[in-house]
Amino acid sequence: MEEGAGEAPGLGRSAASKDFRFYHMDLYDSEDRLQIFPEESTRMRREGVQAEMTHEPMRGGVKGKAQRDLGEEVDELVHLYGLEDDHELGDEFIEENTPRIEVSEYPSYMMMGSEQRDWGLTGEVAQGEDLGFTGWGSAGQCRDLQEAYRYSHGRASEEYECYVIPEEEDEEEAADIFCITCKTPIRASEKDQDEHKQHEVTPLSTALESAKDQIHKNMFKLEKQIIEMENFASHLEEVFITVEENFGRQEQNFESHYNEILETLAQKYEEKIQALGEKKKEKLEALYEQLVNCGENLDTCKELMETIEEMCHEEKVDFIKDAVAMADRLGKFLKTKTDVEISAQPDFEDQTLDFSDVEELMGSINTIPAPSAPVINPQAPNSATGSSVRVCWSLYSDDTVESYQLSYRPVQDGSPGKEQTAPCPPIIKRKEIRSCEEAALISWESGNLNPVDSYTVELTQAEAPGASGVTESVVGIPTCECLVQLQPRQNYTIYVRALNVGGPSARSEPATVHTTGSYFPLNEHTCHLWLTVSEDGLTVVRSERRGPAGEPVPSDTQFTRCAAVMGNLIPVRGRHYWEVEVDEHLDYTVGVAFEDVPRQEDLGANRLSWCMRHAFASSRHKYEFLHNKMTPDIRITVPPKKIGILLDYENAKLSFFNVDISQHLYTFSCQLHQFVHPCFSLEKPGCLKIHNGISMPKQVTFY
Repeated sequence: MEEGAGEAPGLGRSAASKDFRFYHMDLYDSEDRLQIFPEESTRMRREGVQAEMTHEPMRGGVKGKAQRDLGEEVDELVHLYGLEDDHELGDEFIEENTPRIEVSEYPSYMMMGSEQRDWGLTGEVAQGEDLGFTGWGSAGQCRDLQEAYRYSHGRASEEYECYVIPEEEDEEEAADIFCITCKTPIRASEKDQDEHKQHEVTPLSTALESAKDQIHKNMFKLEKQIIEMENFASHLEEVFITVEENFGRQEQNFESHYNEILETLAQKYEEKIQALGEKKKEKLEALYEQLVNCGENLDTCKELMETIEEMCHEEKVDFIKDAVAMADRLGKFLKTKTDVEISAQPDFEDQTLDFSDVEELMGSINTIPAPSAPVINPQAPNSATGSSVRVCWSLYSDDTVESYQLSYRPVQDGSPGKEQTAPCPPIIKRKEIRSCEEAALISWESGNLNPVDSYTVELTQAEAPGASGVTESVVGIPTCECLVQLQPRQNYTIYVRALNVGGPSARSEPATVHTTGSYFPLNEHTCHLWLTVSEDGLTVVRSERRGPAGEPVPSDTQFTRCAAVMGNLIPVRGRHYWEVEVDEHLDYTVGVAFEDVPRQEDLGANRLSWCMRHAFASSRHKYEFLHNKMTPDIRITVPPKKIGILLDYENAKLSFFNVDISQHLYTFSCQLHQFVHPCFSLEKPGCLKIHNGISMPKQVTFY
């Protein structure tokens, strides 16, 4: 069958596109030929589709081909024009040069609202309308056909907003029971099937509640584990910081020991070199003296020989006269014994070096000092019950502690009878109270003939003048001394009670403690016999007269070589500051020393003391910073009238300041493995006045 080459009847050449080809209608049978071009057929199809969408009967009851399924008609049209490929619908027919025709007879359900779309009308549209073939032929026909095809297959373009909503499938029956064996929800109808027949099942709601309970339990465990891990992480951070701090302290410890060892070795080297030089000087002086004597004897011998030779040439009478005198002279000279042995040997004896001090220092590097006594915190309200008591204490940061040992003893319970009497109130030793900004050391006398089982210290903090503060207690103290922790820059009133089986005593007379700076009195038990301590315990005086010839023998705690006295500083690590008022023409020594410093040595002459020494002579001031008999070469141009002393346990340093001009004088790096105490010495008559219990100046805090 060949394609026709003629034009479509009634269209004319101007309406036919060069890209379209038409088959002659006579090639089809009348029964099989589709009514494509007639307007009536198009109208009937449009009405049939509209009726189907609105569920209304077609106008005039038209049936037959107009009632045929729209999809079948579109498929036949697509098959007729060879447009089965959806991607080719309209694309292979519509070109840029293809004339465009206005489409005005689409069904209402295929248009956006009721407006018609402008498809770029051209001059050829009029001819298509006149012939009654609007929408068919050229681009319009293809576009109508394309949209109809997409509509029938549920893929309408957005331009026409045509959709086909597929029918929803019937929902399956929801699961209402839970298979415990398979751990999955199933329908009740599936229970009797072979797959779940022998399985254990439970209602779905029960399984849901059980699952929720299990999840809640797991969440609770998870939260607990999170808290434990957070606490553990916090503990790790604390350990991390502690490692850094311990490393810093150990580093300072090693550095201090190393410097001290070097100082000791340097001192021993100087001592040995000095002793060796003295021996050299003795040898050389002896040899020189012997050499001089030998030279003198040699000159005498030569003189005698020359004289005898001259005599031999003299006359007989003269010879005899001179010979007699010469004989006497030779006799005396020959009787003189000439020492021809060397008085000093050139060799030096081997020097034995005593390194016991160095070995002791080396051994002390790995020695961890004993920690300070913990400070028992005041007993908080409601901290004791009928069977337990909560005890809290504080530890100072410089101490290394592995464990604590808590001791207690029960007090016999009983009602006071005729033979059981409560003790008398203790007597607080006010002059011996020592304090710093963190704690206070209180001591007292029992003053009791009745037995005492323990003591209680009561603290009252005055928040404002005239106001009564809260009273706290430290109970169960076995001795007559207690170190209690306090708050900085506060005023406290202290009372002490004694307890025994007869009950508690009345309060002691109050004592006042101020936690501003470090307060300490002078220890009269260490005072040299030539010194006198004032009534307030803060001034030391050396008088012009040394004392009677029959003065008492000093005790083991008193200084004997230098006129010195020590202060009683509270045994608490941290930072302590005090000031000493001096006369610039006075010879004095101030510093710190260990409690076991030798009393028969000068301060600064050993490894147990660090001091600043001043001597005034011939209008000149000489300052030395002594430790183990060594001092740096330092010049001080402005003589201080008030010296500030900062003892820093945390950084192992001792610093001196000129308070009046805020000048830093010198800083020692100390190895403070034990507690030290302030020390004061007067080499000439005069006095030193101590100022303590004062705030630390701002410029001092930077050192």
